[in-house]
Amino acid sequence: MSLNKINLDAHPLMELAAFTSTFPAPLGETPSPAWLKELLAPQAEVPVPSPDDEFRNAVRRMLRHGGFKPSGRSKPASEYLIRASGSGELGSINAAVDACNVVSLHSGVPISVVDLDLAFPPFRVAVVGPGQSYVFNASGQEMDLEGLLCLWDASGPCANAVKDSQRTKTHQGTRQTLSILWGSSQAPERAGQAAKWYRALLDRLGATTREVGLSAANSPAS
Repeated sequence: MSLNKINLDAHPLMELAAFTSTFPAPLGETPSPAWLKELLAPQAEVPVPSPDDEFRNAVRRMLRHGGFKPSGRSKPASEYLIRASGSGELGSINAAVDACNVVSLHSGVPISVVDLDLAFPPFRVAVVGPGQSYVFNASGQEMDLEGLLCLWDASGPCANAVKDSQRTKTHQGTRQTLSILWGSSQAPERAGQAAKWYRALLDRLGATTREVGLSAANSPAS
């Protein structure tokens, strides 16, 4: 799928970055190399600033703006990664997810990864209204999405800065992905800086990346 644009509903605190990746082979045939797995360690040397309390609070304020409560089991995914890495629980999944986790862990920017063959246009980013949820893991657990800023495809919400939908997650046959970096306007350029490093890692893995345009939902089609 060729994805050129994602429409954005108005939101005063979000600053996103988005790009697609095409891998040279299915992820099941693309194991993460040792150098990538080593970057999953919290002490790894990386080219992005470590998240501090000010940045973490900025991300939480962005997610809280629509009425969602980003705490406890609903905290940003980047905060979960910090805890998991520090306790030795952060293991390798596949090359696409490992690259995502490395960048999110060290930059503090929550990141979603969507299989583009399992999601369908049009795509937009908007806060979810009452009564909507989705399954977020293979066990069938559901997440209440009310008030949370999410990526939507033609079938509804499919990813956010906390937990991505199970229906569009990567798998062994994945070849194309969409990555969304959930940055905050109160920490300008942080998402873009993280995206630049993220794409460099994917390039090293042999993937081809392409920036996706982000535009206000009421802007004329490009």
